[in-house]
Amino acid sequence: MPETPYFVIDEEKMVNNIHRMSEIANANYVALRPHVKTHKIPEIAKRQLAAGAAGITVAKVSEAEVMRAQGIDDIFIAYPLVVESKIERAIALAKDITLTLGVDSLTGARKLSEVAARHGETLHVRLEVDTGLQRTGIRYEDAMSLAVEIDSLEAIELTGIYTYRGSLVDGAPSLDRARAGHQEGTLMANLAERIRECGIALKDVSVGSTPTAEYVAQVPGVTEIRPGTYVFSDRMQAAFGVGSLADCAGRVVTTVVSRPSEDLVIVDGGSKTFATDVQPGVPPLYLRGFGVVCDYPEAVFERMTEEHGMIRIPPEAGIAVGDRLEIIPNHICSTVNLHNYAYLSRSNALERMAISARGKLD
Repeated sequence: MPETPYFVIDEEKMVNNIHRMSEIANANYVALRPHVKTHKIPEIAKRQLAAGAAGITVAKVSEAEVMRAQGIDDIFIAYPLVVESKIERAIALAKDITLTLGVDSLTGARKLSEVAARHGETLHVRLEVDTGLQRTGIRYEDAMSLAVEIDSLEAIELTGIYTYRGSLVDGAPSLDRARAGHQEGTLMANLAERIRECGIALKDVSVGSTPTAEYVAQVPGVTEIRPGTYVFSDRMQAAFGVGSLADCAGRVVTTVVSRPSEDLVIVDGGSKTFATDVQPGVPPLYLRGFGVVCDYPEAVFERMTEEHGMIRIPPEAGIAVGDRLEIIPNHICSTVNLHNYAYLSRSNALERMAISARGKLD
């Protein structure tokens, strides 16, 4: 048995999640290109591909390098590359795999074009569009003119457009996943048509997150969905209504190291073990605490320091020092990136798996 705290994956639940999303894509005749930032494990990416995924999505060149080293040969880096050294690393990958890059500015596109031309290569790119999240992505109203400028550059080929919007309705976070997905898909499909009217042969309209995937896939003109969290799910997705807590395949196992009062226990996992980016009490989910303590739904994981997790419990709860508690984190993606290994649970046995792309941030 591994020492705590450790990250464990329920294999059966993970496989069910993988196949459920593949069925959604197949039923709507769209490609599935999962974002592997959630798990960062090539073996799991291969399972997603075997279940029908068309390729994978990553955020960083280093993640792509890890996945390529394990034989994965169709990768979309959904992040703007603007530094020459990173572009050169991407070109090295593009020499022997199908690689697509994200771009959201004319400056970035010109840099891609310049470096690719110097190496005698042509890079496939997708234009990232901001559809309301106000992260990376060209403003929606400026996307068509930028697409025309990018299309005129040498050594790059504009093959599609993409966005990440999450569950937004009219620019605000929402629990209405259906409306959010339909808005996202409609915005992007309409934009793609206008760009095609300029003589640009766009193939790909790539959209969708785990909360919206099943709905955005229904929109005519959408060609691809890119959910990531679905592979494990987490408390946030359960709160959105994407399955239930019973579908969550990833959990952190901790040990109770102290019970300083009747209503408080301390576990050996804090902010170096659990993600803190999805805060309690924030709309639209209004989560209580930083995770769900399995078997103790009344417990509240209310605060953390680096090595300590403070869990408020009813005084009558039969939790003692030395007990192990399993916790479903609010956000699984950032939690996974804090761990070097995952333990795949099957038939009452644990198989250790290296989280090979963990910490790959460049």
